[in-house]
Amino acid sequence: MSRRELVVLGSASQTPTRHRNHNGYLLRFDADGVLFDPGEGTQRQMTHAGVSANELTHLCVTHFHGDHSLGLAGVIQRLSLDAVAHPVRCHYPASGQEYFDRLRHSTVFHERTELVEHPASGPGPLDGPLSAYQLDHRIDCFGYRYAEPDGVRMLPDALAAAGVRGADVRKLQADGVFVTPERTVGLADVSVPRPGQVVAFVMDTRLCEGAFACAREADLLVAESTFRADDADLAHRYGHLTSTEAGLLAAESGARELLLTHFSQRYPYAEADRFRDEAAKVFDGEIHVARDLDVVPLPSRR
Repeated sequence: MSRRELVVLGSASQTPTRHRNHNGYLLRFDADGVLFDPGEGTQRQMTHAGVSANELTHLCVTHFHGDHSLGLAGVIQRLSLDAVAHPVRCHYPASGQEYFDRLRHSTVFHERTELVEHPASGPGPLDGPLSAYQLDHRIDCFGYRYAEPDGVRMLPDALAAAGVRGADVRKLQADGVFVTPERTVGLADVSVPRPGQVVAFVMDTRLCEGAFACAREADLLVAESTFRADDADLAHRYGHLTSTEAGLLAAESGARELLLTHFSQRYPYAEADRFRDEAAKVFDGEIHVARDLDVVPLPSRR
């Protein structure tokens, strides 16, 4: 069954806590399974969440701070242990190649799964629906945007009225036009545009042009919210967003839903809803406050 949802495998920032594992997020989008920023402990969190290594088609690392990448070694070895038969594509900052290599070959194991490395040396398209955007952190860091291509939705009543049915519908979709004995039918006559769904993943960064471009009109924006508003000076010093800035990013980008995550260990777990309250002052869409093992479905199409 096709699924479109985000699985939160971890929601802590620098230090895991009793309630929050290091980062880790799986985007299930039809046949794709995109694992973002596997921090320490991700492999075990996958087991708790019922995520199979065979689901993974892409590994995406925003940057090579440990809370976003220390789980790579275990996940990569798990791919081979489970004999994942399809290639898995790996995206990460090209400037961190040595760190990717160290994590990939950190211990002895029998490598059976094909890893296809696609390091990002700058913003732009990556692989299929994925694109990278330059963020403003203390080291090279990229946001990732997963964008389904736009399509059309066929209108059954219009098709019937035009006399187009069966295999002729597929021909019309392929050619853009179909000639019946009575008339020439254009695709626009029997369909309406169907915007593709978009998920944006913006981790460690200050507000910047790349973050806004990545988040533009996203159906779901996953954004770091390391600090609360009272600690804005700390956030800017260390290259992070506050919860209010994450809300501003969502609002000014036209995002539909916002998932706040990557919380500092300085804040009590019981006060997590305060992040939502601060973001809601500037963003009136639906806001999710990430908790480990949450499953967040993508909203219905626009």
